[in-house]
Amino acid sequence: MKRKVAILGSTSSIGKSLLDIIHNDRKKFKIELLTANTNYKDLISQANKFNVKNIIITDKDSFKKTKIICRNRKINIFQNFESLKKILPKKIDYVMSAISGIGGLLPTHKIINHTKLIAIANKEAIICGWPLINKELKKHKTKFIPVDSEHFSIFSLLDNTDKNDIEKIYITASGGPFRNLPKKKFKKIKLKDALKHPNWRMGKKITIDSATLMNKVFEVIEAKNIFNSSYEKISILIHPKSYVHAIVKFKNGLIKFLIHEPDMKIPIYNSIYYEKNKSIKTRSLDLKILNNLQLKKVEKAKFPLVKLLDKIPNQSSLFETILITINDYLVYKFLEKKISFQELNKLIYKISNYKEFQKFKKINPKNLKEIYNLRDYVRLKIESLGI
Repeated sequence: MKRKVAILGSTSSIGKSLLDIIHNDRKKFKIELLTANTNYKDLISQANKFNVKNIIITDKDSFKKTKIICRNRKINIFQNFESLKKILPKKIDYVMSAISGIGGLLPTHKIINHTKLIAIANKEAIICGWPLINKELKKHKTKFIPVDSEHFSIFSLLDNTDKNDIEKIYITASGGPFRNLPKKKFKKIKLKDALKHPNWRMGKKITIDSATLMNKVFEVIEAKNIFNSSYEKISILIHPKSYVHAIVKFKNGLIKFLIHEPDMKIPIYNSIYYEKNKSIKTRSLDLKILNNLQLKKVEKAKFPLVKLLDKIPNQSSLFETILITINDYLVYKFLEKKISFQELNKLIYKISNYKEFQKFKKINPKNLKEIYNLRDYVRLKIESLGI
């Protein structure tokens, strides 16, 4: 029997990689749902290629264009996620949540009830709404797999280990394009320099997050949430080749680490074939890299945003939504060349420490509306600063 699948954000790089994997084993899968925001052309093409009967396109104009193009095709077209019960009346086998940004939180939360297993690549869902996501996972007995290479690696290394047996978790970072750049030269950094990631091909926004190391701040928050740990037990190590993705030190003296090529298809492949023992073609063990890992601690003078982790409480709060919103807003200002790279770092740190935002460290997220309202409030606050 074919495994039934849905992909939230199928036109993203993660979504496309998963479709490539499914294409090579099409007899095993039936795609029940694909979704996108504005990229209706790719979405329609995907639906035609994989004979998908249900698609969601959330952007209003893109939805209208999709309806016109598909008027004579047997495709059910929806504009939001309120119709999930109609689209997926019974639990399917697997969902990939690959929508980028905080907008991915709502559909991720909504679809948990409709699947036996969900693989989440949406950072914001785990960072801002983990208590709500985790509650749904438990309520509906839905299995969860993290898709980020670091968190999938930790997930694999722990293998249901009791959290009390863990002494330390290490997440690796390539260091981005500026790991070897002297701090005195940071004033001269241009947008084109920040977009030159040495190891990964990613979207512009996440590439900038990698250049500031803000992506690692978020990944530490994710790891703390997913593995029910504390910030004191999680550290970041610079590893230029992105070959080692995570290291776990156990209290029994054992230290385990997981390596794979810097290719997101590997954790994606292992998420959809979880417990299926399938094979994927990869390169042989790279002894040259393995014998020269160059692991080292983060230089906080160069990457000051890492110091934000010292100011976040272990208990999940609405402050994480503030942090996500501030970073998103300012990164796009940098991409628009409205602020410099140094201003980007300084403003994220400065604004996140505003007194009026500190009170949210003591408030747990109670519902999705609260999170989205806070996001809008923070955006307006930053706009009022004239940035």
